[in-house]
Amino acid sequence: MQTERQVKLFRNGRNQAVRIPREFELDGNEAIMRQVGDCLVIEPIKKTGLLATLAGWSDLDDAFPDVDEDLGGLDEPEL
Repeated sequence: MQTERQVKLFRNGRNQAVRIPREFELDGNEAIMRQVGDCLVIEPIKKTGLLATLAGWSDLDDAFPDVDEDLGGLDEPEL
């Protein structure tokens, strides 16, 4: 796989754009772009699943309030 290729820049409205060649295609519909010196770095957004997101969170030490303590019992509705 090539690691370098000369490309043309063009205008898309008021934005400057570059067409990404097929061999450099990224997965997904969105990416992160940042400038490092004179270079532009484009990286795909890595979507993490719910379990991976939850595993990265720390445990909560606070007790949850009893939000239903003033509610009455669950009775069958009168028909």
